[in-house]
Amino acid sequence: MSKTFKLDGREIPFETGQTIMDAALAAGVYIPHLCHNPELAPHGSCRVCLVDIGERQVSACTAAASEGMEVDSSSETIQATRRAILQMLFVEGNHVCPACEKSGACQLQAVAYYTGMLAPHFTHFFPRRPVDASHPDVVIDFNRCILCELCVRASRDHDGKRVFAISGRGLESHLVIDSPSGLLGDSCFAAADKAAHVCPTGAILPKGRGYETPIGERLYDREPISIVGDVRAHEEEVV
Repeated sequence: MSKTFKLDGREIPFETGQTIMDAALAAGVYIPHLCHNPELAPHGSCRVCLVDIGERQVSACTAAASEGMEVDSSSETIQATRRAILQMLFVEGNHVCPACEKSGACQLQAVAYYTGMLAPHFTHFFPRRPVDASHPDVVIDFNRCILCELCVRASRDHDGKRVFAISGRGLESHLVIDSPSGLLGDSCFAAADKAAHVCPTGAILPKGRGYETPIGERLYDREPISIVGDVRAHEEEVV
């Protein structure tokens, strides 16, 4: 008999070693997340997947599933915490959703809608961030980076290149590129790299393409992310 735990009252089977997120997704139950990618080591940095276990809040992507635990992922308290985290992510960057070519196919935007976030709430920081278009095939807009480190992990653990890293602390944290000039065009990054295809926002985009899918036909225009799933699973539709 397989082991199970309860997620919002539903029995979720799991194997030893699986996280709450792994088991939930395998059972077809969606838990909002941004920095989680089953192909990469869990990181727990975005905290959007916070769930309640008794008196504790833990990130579902790093907490191990255990027999008999009762997990709350849908209470208004949890959803309010997620909305606050997302509201902070939006004001810490420069996300121009109405004009962004990723609008309607952006995981950050889709998760915000899923949790009921309709406004930033906090005061915008309007940080001064550059756009790096030095690479022949890919452009990086640092304004849209949410520091999820998916590109960092993909470049390091999958591509074996370590092109990206996070520098600074707190509000000064930012994505940096390992090249003599600090520009992507002077690094060993390639458009075929895993790191070029894991960004949940529009921070890393291919050149020469954009606005190809009309509004109303984009990935999350018709169904919520809880049904559609992550951007990574629909790469051919959104790039």
